Amino acid sequence: MDWFPLYNSIRIAAVSTVLVFFLGVFAAQAIARAPRLVKGVLDVVLTLPLVLPPTVVGWLLLLVLGPRRPLGGWFLEAFGLRLAMTWQSGVFAAVAVSFPLMYRTARGAFESFDQTLAQAGRTLGLSNFYIFWRVQMPVCRQGILAGTVLAFARALGEYGATSMLAGYTPGRTATVSTTVYQLWRTGQDALAFRWVLVNLGISAAVLLAVNLLERKEGRSWP
Repeated sequence: MDWFPLYNSIRIAAVSTVLVFFLGVFAAQAIARAPRLVKGVLDVVLTLPLVLPPTVVGWLLLLVLGPRRPLGGWFLEAFGLRLAMTWQSGVFAAVAVSFPLMYRTARGAFESFDQTLAQAGRTLGLSNFYIFWRVQMPVCRQGILAGTVLAFARALGEYGATSMLAGYTPGRTATVSTTVYQLWRTGQDALAFRWVLVNLGISAAVLLAVNLLERKEGRSWP
């Protein structure tokens, strides 16, 4: 049994989760303080990948990152880098589909934050940077952690956008999800079932982690 699909899936999910963490946290922090109209428009734009079919998200990414498209073509000509049909392409796809989960969860945590704590910090001469990282983030940590775990799980199980943008090449771009489909398509049901069991085990562990975080958050409030 070739374990590359599992390694590649975890690699893609890990890299994309790091990117989504910072992108989601800073987007949520900025939009949580935005005027209502601006917040509503940006909410729709940033959350759209959550409701679009993943294959549509992958197709839209191909319009930008494909080798004959504006950004993808420029990277290929200038640096010799392909932004499609590589394992890094899977990172782009995973970021696109998992970002809304991180963003929505982080925004909810920030909106529930008691702003009087930040105001008290400013009266003591603390900078906004210090207040954000040492006051707001610790207070909102349970929601942030839950969003991070959900984003990792979404990236780990991504299929639609990944299959469009990264394709399926054994030993290069294959993930657990794309491998299960290819094995089923070629009639290798027994091997496909093994990968399904692996995926089920990982998914159950992720859901258990989310439940523990939510339970811990519930106990932290009186």
